[in-house]
Amino acid sequence: MSEFSLIHTHFKHLTAPHQHTVLGIGDDCAISNIPPNSQLVSCVDTLVAGRHFVHETSPHAIAYKSVAVNLSDLASMGATPYAILVGLSLPKSMANDDFCQAFAEGLAAACTPFGVELIGGDTTSSPILTISVTALGFIPRGQAITRQGACVGDVVCVSGTVGLASLALHGILDDLNGDGHANRPPESLPKKLCQAMQYPAPQVALGRQLIGFANSMIDISDGLGQDLGHILTASNVGAVIELDAIPSHALLDALPHAQKWQHQINGGDDYQLCLTMPSAKLDLFKTQNPDMPIYPIGQIVADKGLVFLHNKKEVDLLVKGWEHF
Repeated sequence: MSEFSLIHTHFKHLTAPHQHTVLGIGDDCAISNIPPNSQLVSCVDTLVAGRHFVHETSPHAIAYKSVAVNLSDLASMGATPYAILVGLSLPKSMANDDFCQAFAEGLAAACTPFGVELIGGDTTSSPILTISVTALGFIPRGQAITRQGACVGDVVCVSGTVGLASLALHGILDDLNGDGHANRPPESLPKKLCQAMQYPAPQVALGRQLIGFANSMIDISDGLGQDLGHILTASNVGAVIELDAIPSHALLDALPHAQKWQHQINGGDDYQLCLTMPSAKLDLFKTQNPDMPIYPIGQIVADKGLVFLHNKKEVDLLVKGWEHF
């Protein structure tokens, strides 16, 4: 199958007309209009087989997650997703209708709920399956929520359970530093674990709603401890976290405390939001948005560093999230 045949057959239909798109797939570049009084927000993530997902992952799940992790980045700044560009490097053995159709369906599953359009990309042959997605979004001018606004006294919150994706990964790999092949199919895991690892839900609606409330925000991709640490460093503050306040699940609660905390603090791949806001604004936010998921887990303090408490006693936890190299 030629590159142009592949694009026309499997990806052209993902270019649904969008009010901001002047020109999409089919030319050298895409052309977009930026809404009045808005700013363009952009991000990119690259996923490599055997490094970011096991080789046994389905094309549908690979495509979905490659988009979802980018939409999560946009959500962490309060942006509204608009479009994606996809770079797909795949072995010749995968350049067939079955793989590409399932991959395209995965892209659609991630894009459609948020009205996101595919406006361009590139395909090439490669020994290792690699997907690079660039996501574009819009945000009201000057309203982006960044990592550097946390203030002493802010409440630290998360948007949902963390640790399940890490638990899932440990359930299918004997060696996290091995060859990237699973010892069992991901689909054989309990449904909740498989979904957490392969189909994370970007918190786009919550991110938008937090504009004007949150002082700082980040999405949890490399582990709660490491990603919260980015906020603390950027804001020149510290934090105290109540381990028992972190949203959990029965599958995590069944583990010894040390293992549970390891997954929650260092596991990563959760794509929940971690944010800080003044307590008064948190109360107001909950009143105005009773159905929005937001869970207080600690407080921003002046002393640098990250302190963890269990039953009001300090717990010595080494923060070591995902490392790309």
